[in-house]
Amino acid sequence: MTVKTRFAPSPTGFLHIGGARTALFSWLEARRQGGEFVLRIEDTDQERSTAESVEAILEGMQWLGLDWDEGPYYQTERFDRYREVIQRLLDEDKAYYCYCSRERLDELREGQRARGEKPRYDGRCRDLDGPPEGAEAVKPVVRFRNPQEGQVVVEDRVRGRVAFDNSELDDLIIARGDGTPTYNLTVVVDDADMGVTRVIRGDDHLNNTPRQINILKAMGVEPPEYAHVAMILGEDGKRLSKRHGAVSVLQYRDDGYLPEALLNYLVRLGWSHGDQEVFTRDEMLAHFSIDDVNRAASTFNPEKLLWLNQQYLKTLPPEEVSEHLLWHFGQLDINPAEGPPLGEVVLALRERSRTLLEMAESARMFYEEFEAYDEKAVRKNFKGRAQEVLERLHAELSGVTEWNAETLHAVVTGAAESMELKLGKVAQPLRVAVSGGAVSPPIDLTLTLLGRERTLARITRAIGQIPAESEAD
Repeated sequence: MTVKTRFAPSPTGFLHIGGARTALFSWLEARRQGGEFVLRIEDTDQERSTAESVEAILEGMQWLGLDWDEGPYYQTERFDRYREVIQRLLDEDKAYYCYCSRERLDELREGQRARGEKPRYDGRCRDLDGPPEGAEAVKPVVRFRNPQEGQVVVEDRVRGRVAFDNSELDDLIIARGDGTPTYNLTVVVDDADMGVTRVIRGDDHLNNTPRQINILKAMGVEPPEYAHVAMILGEDGKRLSKRHGAVSVLQYRDDGYLPEALLNYLVRLGWSHGDQEVFTRDEMLAHFSIDDVNRAASTFNPEKLLWLNQQYLKTLPPEEVSEHLLWHFGQLDINPAEGPPLGEVVLALRERSRTLLEMAESARMFYEEFEAYDEKAVRKNFKGRAQEVLERLHAELSGVTEWNAETLHAVVTGAAESMELKLGKVAQPLRVAVSGGAVSPPIDLTLTLLGRERTLARITRAIGQIPAESEAD
């Protein structure tokens, strides 16, 4: 049997960390076994669903590289199918109309809570032959006729065997008074129609599972296998929220994280393979199994994610990093055509960058002029013999015919020796002159990437600044 999984987000918000992990686990489980992965947008909540959220979900999935084989399907395009199933359940006496008013149901629940009972529908309309007297103006809902005896046993791939007594499950609503279907009906019909064989989702859905299995059986459909994954917690042990970092997946893109790093981090939230921390996508596909996912909740650690991102910046091929860096250049209005090849800049900056955003900001000096010098760097380095040093370097660099790191290194070290200065007393004023600050890649590499014309022009500019800065000091 071909394994078929699905990811079915509700577009009432963005794709967040928890949803992305569910999508990843579902994607890996299908891909590992040569199966199929379905993307379904559960947009029946028309008041809260937005086109913006749909677009953010699709964009987030594409950025993460979680491609789908079918879809995206939209539940709002399948209302005729849901109505067909609801009518069939009514015709087969597996569902019934309920005429109870909202006021009666609220009163019923309040009384049950006051008596310490579990709030649930009492089945008042379950055996009616027709509308009760005075119900002409009521728009009835449709309730599923849940079995009242026996158990529903879920052989969960993560949690193990979980049993539910049917006597504890009330007759849930499957169609509202306006005829629109509810979640527990639509998800069941979709999973059946789309041939989903394995449902991977958060354990907050576990209580829905016995109800959904009963509806599937009423439809004559064999239920899929289920795997309910434990929630993700913040470092304070509470459910993950925005203050912990549970923001849109696209926010991590905007903040300069690589998709490979985020996927690697997500796969380790509840799953492990020995002591390995860093996984390529191929290694995830080779080793991942939903059966190996831990039942315990996972803790989100932003520092660990940042560490992983650094590892990927250092080890991914420069051309791969460059593709993502180019996107950030676009966001920062940096023109990549106005400077050195992007791959060379990645190699120069990868050791000192934690995020792509930091890398892009650091790379700016190679592609455009900086507006001002860092005041602290100026006070520390534009003093003493700094003007003499820069004038000497400008003269010697002007005569360089082979503009490469080796030659430029020889010029800088030679100037330091001939002027009887420590290398830092030469390299640092030069660094501030050409970069505007006290930090850059090694000075010979910095000059190489800047090129002759930009380097000499910036040294000239700095020489003109030093007297004024020295007086200010």
